[in-house]
Amino acid sequence: MEVREPTLGLANLDALAAEALDRLDQGVIQLDAMGMVHGFNVAASKLLEMASEAAIGRNFFRDLFPSTAVPAFYGRFLHGVRGKVASETFEFVFGRIPRAMRTRVHLQRAADAQSWWLVIQPMETIGAGAPRDAVLAAIDQRTRAEPVDPSLCEREPIHIPGSIQPNAVMIAADVASLAVIAFSANVAEILPPQILPLDGTPLSAILPSAFLAALRGALAAGTLTDGRSMRQTLRLPGRDEQALYATAHAHLGRLILEFELAPERPEDFRAASPLDTELAATRLRGAETLTEVAQIAALEIRALTGFDSVLVYRFDTDWNGEAIAEDMTPDWQRPLIGLRFPASDIPAQARALYTKAKSRFVIDRDCVPVPLVSSREAGNGPIDLTFAQNRTLSPIHLEYQRNLGVDGSMSISIMVEERLWGLMIGHHRRPHYVAPETRAAATILTDAFAMRVQEVETRGRWAEQQMHLDVEGRLVRRLTRSDDFVQALTSGDTTLLDLFGVTGAGIVSGQGVHLIGTTPDAQQVLAIAEWVRGFLPADRTSFVTDALSLHHPPAAAYADSASGLLAAFVDRQRRHLLLWFKPEVPSTVTWGGDPRKPVLSGGGPVAVLPRRSFERWVEERSGFSMPWAPWKVALAEQLADAVEGVVLRQRRKIDELTGLLADKELLLAQKDLLTREIDHRVKNSLQIVSAFLQMQRRQVTDPAARQAFADTSARVMSVARVHDNLYQADSPEEVDLGQTIEKICNDLVGVAGGEHSIDLTAEPGLMVPYRKAVALSLIATELVTNAFKYAKSDGGAQVSVTVAGEQRGGVRLKVCDDGVGLPDGWESARSKGTGLGMKLIRAMLDQIEAHLEVENAPGACFTVRA
Repeated sequence: MEVREPTLGLANLDALAAEALDRLDQGVIQLDAMGMVHGFNVAASKLLEMASEAAIGRNFFRDLFPSTAVPAFYGRFLHGVRGKVASETFEFVFGRIPRAMRTRVHLQRAADAQSWWLVIQPMETIGAGAPRDAVLAAIDQRTRAEPVDPSLCEREPIHIPGSIQPNAVMIAADVASLAVIAFSANVAEILPPQILPLDGTPLSAILPSAFLAALRGALAAGTLTDGRSMRQTLRLPGRDEQALYATAHAHLGRLILEFELAPERPEDFRAASPLDTELAATRLRGAETLTEVAQIAALEIRALTGFDSVLVYRFDTDWNGEAIAEDMTPDWQRPLIGLRFPASDIPAQARALYTKAKSRFVIDRDCVPVPLVSSREAGNGPIDLTFAQNRTLSPIHLEYQRNLGVDGSMSISIMVEERLWGLMIGHHRRPHYVAPETRAAATILTDAFAMRVQEVETRGRWAEQQMHLDVEGRLVRRLTRSDDFVQALTSGDTTLLDLFGVTGAGIVSGQGVHLIGTTPDAQQVLAIAEWVRGFLPADRTSFVTDALSLHHPPAAAYADSASGLLAAFVDRQRRHLLLWFKPEVPSTVTWGGDPRKPVLSGGGPVAVLPRRSFERWVEERSGFSMPWAPWKVALAEQLADAVEGVVLRQRRKIDELTGLLADKELLLAQKDLLTREIDHRVKNSLQIVSAFLQMQRRQVTDPAARQAFADTSARVMSVARVHDNLYQADSPEEVDLGQTIEKICNDLVGVAGGEHSIDLTAEPGLMVPYRKAVALSLIATELVTNAFKYAKSDGGAQVSVTVAGEQRGGVRLKVCDDGVGLPDGWESARSKGTGLGMKLIRAMLDQIEAHLEVENAPGACFTVRA
């Protein structure tokens, strides 16, 4: 047991009575090993502005001052409780009590060895900082505020705040010379005094040689740019007792290093494990609809991170936001599910930053930012912190969170098809620390959610497109057999009315009008055609809107039949026009606050102020139809092109329309190609995840952890192999199971080394649905991995794998090894490992309604019939 610092000149606290403790100038608090308060002197009440009666019997870290529940404070307390130190002194900044204050904190074990003395001595009161002061001053003048252009907020330089959150230390170096050019003012927390001050200091004087060599290699390989980073746990020279999480990335010629104090034990701060992430990802894969996927994602990420609320926030085409799923504690007072938020809440430059930097976690909204200090060697301009994990947030954004009643927060970008689809948002009413491993797990799960969104939306869109392609194909075939395109498109069992889910359609040909379904009258349609001719630019052939009366005011008279319009010209002279109509769909939109309220000006350096009201505001919308998908516009233009051949070149229509049929077949082929491309991308993404797991495995020394990473990597690769075969197969819905299992076996042998071998017998051309292929692939991976693990000798395992079809479309997967076989009662015996493998096997069996047969012959032999 060691003693690190003197006791601030205090007398023996154990010998003092309560009255004597109350006469001390320093705040003295007595805690038990669980952090519960048993003593709270008068000075502590004054300093922390809390009555002793309100403090005693409550947890200091969880209930009273959750901003201290971080490795730099609570972690030190746990270190002492476990007998590692008898006393320790350090500095800590309280972000609010209610004023920010820098203090010197002394932890000392009491004589009874069952409790601890916590002594807090104030050092200085800290202002909120110039940016926060400016916001507060502007708020005081709110009654005189005037509406301003919301775009002013979009010019706030949020990527160069000049400060970081106090839970981290930052060092910035020149990429070429690796000399320090800037550092956070709290750098003394991690570096010994003899190294300071950092003024052009080379990183070789600060970092361990192995970490510096890894940085040099990553910089040379170009793997630290464009948001990519490297993370390691290390100890800096001169501070060997402190384990630090170090994260590094390069941007605009600067190497940015961020350091955080690592918890002594991951479970102290509920760090997520690879198993947690894998099981959550499995649940995501099992959901079918977007609503189910979003709700599962919110639930799983809240379970990992511990936020009071986690919501899935989706942007619409105008960048308004909507909370489409939310998981929250039962006493959460401000549910946001179903509410919409105007685009000005997340302005353009914030969305651009979310597109580049994927995640942002804020422990304490009211923390005191730590400024960056430039050395004499610094180059021109501020340090760009776009990709810095601990960059401070805009004071205006923090004020927005304050108005929302949020303290700790999280936001992770949901990127779908390289576009910002939405955000995964975490809210907490009090300061909330999330361990780095959990942050990484939440980011990975959000990426997994994004992939499922892409898959669900794309498959649904393809199904709808296929139906419309079939209708268009029938219309085009009828056009090839007719000399009258109007009759071909408006009569018979298939008409224009069967496209796009409309209630009315029509054709304007010269001054003739032909209508089907529910539409405006002929004169009104002629007026619409004339207006479209004048409104549409010469280089455009189509017009679409879901609010026709906003563009063409006379349409308000017939909103019940034509609030939505899709129009496509057939010819360059614009004599012939195809039209589709959708009726008005009155709707109620619930906003989080009145979206019509203007953005208010601030004062001085604060251009705008965040809104305060988030009360539900209901908007009754009329004059709008259901929106049109962009692909429907393209399909209408294609049909108009097909009609043009009949109108202008009737004598050659058969040849030309035959070509259009070929185009239609090409579109169908493109649909299959797009399906395969998705499978190809999913395969590549899973391979990247597997590669990351392998990289992480090489950095872990614990054998069990290394094996867990290896097992997880193999499972991910087994799913990737299914998508690989989907990409190569003739059918985008079925997989050649034999080929898939063969590739998986080759992968497993390659990873395991030459001591193991697999004898594979697979029935060729055995096609199974995607869902069954994934389940059987994961089962095969688990069984073969176990066979390798329990080989009977050092010479390696000899495993036989059989894949064959059975009657009535069934499949048989058999995996046998040459080991010692399974002991009696093996199913109820305690597993040597985590037992996850057999849990996954049983889960997969249930998923595809398969059953497992086990025998010793003489080695273990497993047969799956599905």
